Amino acid sequence: MENYTSDSSDSDSQNKTLDYSRMTLNSSELFNTIEQFALSENKSIANIDTLLLYHNQITVLPININKFKNLKVLDVSSNGLTIFPEILAECPLVSIIAKNNNLGDDSFPKSFSNIYLKELNLNGNKLTSIPQQIIEAESLKYLYLGSNQIREIANGIWKLKSLQIFHVGGNQLVEVPDSLGMLQQLQALNLSENLLESLPATIANLKNLKSLMLHKNKLQTLPTEIIALKCLTELSLRDNPLVVRFVSSISLNPPSLLEHAGRTVKLYGIPYGSPELPRSLVEYLNSAHHCVNPKCKGVFFDNRVEHVKFVDFCGKYRIPLMQYLCSSKCIEENNTKKVGKSGYDNNMIKKVLLGLCHRKVQEPLGT
Repeated sequence: MENYTSDSSDSDSQNKTLDYSRMTLNSSELFNTIEQFALSENKSIANIDTLLLYHNQITVLPININKFKNLKVLDVSSNGLTIFPEILAECPLVSIIAKNNNLGDDSFPKSFSNIYLKELNLNGNKLTSIPQQIIEAESLKYLYLGSNQIREIANGIWKLKSLQIFHVGGNQLVEVPDSLGMLQQLQALNLSENLLESLPATIANLKNLKSLMLHKNKLQTLPTEIIALKCLTELSLRDNPLVVRFVSSISLNPPSLLEHAGRTVKLYGIPYGSPELPRSLVEYLNSAHHCVNPKCKGVFFDNRVEHVKFVDFCGKYRIPLMQYLCSSKCIEENNTKKVGKSGYDNNMIKKVLLGLCHRKVQEPLGT
């Protein structure tokens, strides 16, 4: 989350921040307090760029909120807020934090989409859908809609093309639209604690996605296209009835005679080189890859098993997803003791094997 307060000294920041939090103010009392501040000779309301109103008893923002001509950050969390006034659009806001209120689908005026917002936090409200006014706020970079009652994500979500963080966990989603895959700038997506049984294949189009939170859903499988998410470094999958294999079928294609011969040469250490063999064949034999199973001495060339594995660090799974094996029988057992680069004894870490995604599976050699 970006810091939208002043970049100047601490004293300047304090002068630009007006803190009315935890004062048990209701809407009318806030109106009077703002009026008194505006009439103060010692302070200028035009200098204020951050207004903190959290933990009060405000149900409606007073109309004199527009006196803050340079207001950029408004935090009105933990009140009883039920609606945003039209007048709010007259403030140059870039961040609205309104967590834990009573905001619903009809709480947003038409002018709301005209506010040049970068951050909107509506966690813990009473939304059952994503209001169109939010969908039209195309400047948004950070959108937090967690812990509401949202049942669907509108197809028009693609309009938020600048979105980098999208949190919609803790809702009642049963599906995700294909159009979500059009959010090319998205870096973090939280869909946890919903009712999702599957994800669209278009999730693979989120080329900049680094964090994907999917825990506490009803996921039976994952789209194989998830492997294409090369930037993904964090994946949370705990508390899902995921099947062991998320690739439903495996086509068994036997390895070529060249593959068999090459494996035999490498496995038994048969010497080779020029001028006995053509240069192309020497290069082929030199290109052999060792199986990553520490118990296997086998090698492979073109025929391999692409093994998809997630290692659970307290519920968060680390990538890369792929391991390349010479045989489907080379998959490590869960009780295989191995100390990885992280220094963790993998015997103490739960391994969740989600299946095989392979090119060509063959009988084991050297296992």
